[in-house]
Amino acid sequence: MSKLWGGRFTKQTNALVEQYTASIGFDQQLAEEDIQGSLAHVTMLGRCGIVPQEDVENIKAGLNKVLEKIRKGEVEFSVSDEDIHMNIEKNLIQEVGAVGGKLHTGRSRNDQVATDMHLYLRNRVVALTGMLYELQTALIGQAKSNLDTIIPGYTHLQRAQPILFAHHLMAYVSMFQRDIDRLIDSYKRINILPLGAGALAGTTFPIDRHFVAEQLGFDGVYENSLDAVSDRDFILEFLSGASMIMMHLSRLSEELVLWSSTEFNFVELDDAFCTGSSIMPQKKNPDVPELVRGKTGRVYGNLMGLLTVLKSLPLAYNKDMQEDKEGMFDTVATLEGALQLFAPMIATMKVNKGRMREAVNTDFSNATDIADFLVGKGLPFRQAHEVIGKTVLYCIQNDKFLLDLKLEEFQQFSPLFDDSIYEVLQPETVVDARNVYGGTASVQVEAAIGRAEATLAKAAEWIEQHS
Repeated sequence: MSKLWGGRFTKQTNALVEQYTASIGFDQQLAEEDIQGSLAHVTMLGRCGIVPQEDVENIKAGLNKVLEKIRKGEVEFSVSDEDIHMNIEKNLIQEVGAVGGKLHTGRSRNDQVATDMHLYLRNRVVALTGMLYELQTALIGQAKSNLDTIIPGYTHLQRAQPILFAHHLMAYVSMFQRDIDRLIDSYKRINILPLGAGALAGTTFPIDRHFVAEQLGFDGVYENSLDAVSDRDFILEFLSGASMIMMHLSRLSEELVLWSSTEFNFVELDDAFCTGSSIMPQKKNPDVPELVRGKTGRVYGNLMGLLTVLKSLPLAYNKDMQEDKEGMFDTVATLEGALQLFAPMIATMKVNKGRMREAVNTDFSNATDIADFLVGKGLPFRQAHEVIGKTVLYCIQNDKFLLDLKLEEFQQFSPLFDDSIYEVLQPETVVDARNVYGGTASVQVEAAIGRAEATLAKAAEWIEQHS
């Protein structure tokens, strides 16, 4: 069979041009969505009296046969047929004869491919939201198990103030909740139907775009045909959201790498999520978080790549826009792979509570509370700050920590010190003193967990409604 668009041409396409311009090597991933859209389109053509109903039924039966063959791996996609749309149409015509050519009435590959990507990304966003839900569930589970576990909190990677480990984990729950919110919000712009826009200007056939949208579960249709075929904002928005998800995963990965090192020894990752060394038998390498950290760059690159492709394109469709798919597919695969591993890795992570407590006991992260103590005694904060700085320096010079000091040692820096300073400096006291909304006090963290679980329940409802 000759090319379906070949009537105007007098020469065969150069073989190198075919290979260079063909997208079937990657857009075959859209086969299910392409047939789903075609079934809705041809149903509409019959309903509107554009194609005889008998032909509609033959085409629908043929499309379902082609879909079955694709699922069984019995269809050999051809580069000479360029893309998934032409490959499916060729296979359809082989199944039902020339009547299969009526399927393309009232549409273009321009609005067809845009529809396929809307369908594809709509499903992926729901699936990814579900994976983030599982990761949040794992983090909350660990937080509940560590409401009495105190860890040094850091700024500049220097020990700053004691916090609950649960509080630290809940920070990531908040990050991933924002990611869920962004995905759910992006769904509104993904779930708009471009089909019916034709190549760029609509079609002369009396089609019913809203009927097609209803069949496919879209919330509405594009208002402008030029915009419908040239819009890739919905992909950019997804890639941007995906980049932030990967950034959050990378930050958590970095902490897992640090925490699982011998120097920290705060956590141990399950053997199922680590690898060994080919030469050093004692090694247990945190390869999963390291690779997630590394793969973040490729997701950023996919976003920047598409932004660059689109930055100077005139309306409407241009062949440049074929470059929108590979980065999208790669980002989905990268993100799904990371999230599928992260939830069980967090759930099975062992927390070394004793080591964390030892770290808190051997630092000066409780120093701020001495300043607050002195302020409570009437000393201006700036003077209290200076007193504590000198006290800490004294400890360092004498190889001591604050709780090691005798009362007379404290009092050489300020007569305001009394025996109550030892209770003030206890890690539990330091933590629970931060009893403000969003703080690290145990009652606040428990409340935060409750709020997060309620929010997560709403996300679960959304996932169920849209699956």
